[in-house]
Amino acid sequence: MEGTIPSEHPAPVVIRGGNDIASAAAHRLFSAGYPVVILEAPQPLTVRRGMAYASAAYEGRVTLDGVTAEQAPTIERVLELLASRSAIPVATGGDEEILAALDPRVIVDARLRKKERSISRVTDAPLVIGLGPGFTVGVEAHLAIETNRGPSLGRIITQGEADPYTGEPIEIAGHGKDRYLYAPRSGIFRTPLDLGSHVEAGEVVGRVDGEPLTAKLAGIIRGIVKDGLRVRAGTKLVDIDPRNDLTYLSELSRKAWIIADAVLTAVHQYGVGGRNLEG
Repeated sequence: MEGTIPSEHPAPVVIRGGNDIASAAAHRLFSAGYPVVILEAPQPLTVRRGMAYASAAYEGRVTLDGVTAEQAPTIERVLELLASRSAIPVATGGDEEILAALDPRVIVDARLRKKERSISRVTDAPLVIGLGPGFTVGVEAHLAIETNRGPSLGRIITQGEADPYTGEPIEIAGHGKDRYLYAPRSGIFRTPLDLGSHVEAGEVVGRVDGEPLTAKLAGIIRGIVKDGLRVRAGTKLVDIDPRNDLTYLSELSRKAWIIADAVLTAVHQYGVGGRNLEG
């Protein structure tokens, strides 16, 4: 039937979210031979766009470390990309339609909602994996993966929950929370700047309905929400890196790869094997 995955192809691993952590997981799974689909909003509020497959929603195609993702606005295009394996489809045509058509055996909820409880449930798929806090094993997910930095980073959790969200980012050149700028109110975010732009401390980086966001330190913009999008108060909008090194714009972090390796292990051990894993 048109609009459903052909029976001769294995059901894909569906990843909810296209942020940097989700992108590393998608990259690992795709490279290991698993069919992968990323579910994203048509206009994602991704900050680190240079290291996220979510940017395919705006750019059409994004390549990270040799693996490409492509926007797939329809289920037909999703199926074409799954069949060809020419790129990871980033589905922006509506989650419910995509999930109904694909009937995935594995869902990875990588939306990283931090303080919010996940809306995922163990009934969503035979294997649901949750990244970070917000998942109780047996309720919102069958497995959770630790995303908090430290000795437990990447641990596959089979009982209980991951560590709660701390709100404390890793320090870079002596800077922590002051690297980030958040929406002071709900409204439309406007900025003349883009990834890689240099800013000075005290410089206005953008505005939300006219209210300014001012940089607290000098550096390059490592992450910034796309200009012209509607945001809610408190949404993270800007990430400033004091190291002034452009390689950090598109280079996935060690943390992202550790979590991605854990996702691959969890899917391989508890889920369904990929097409290229035999032998």
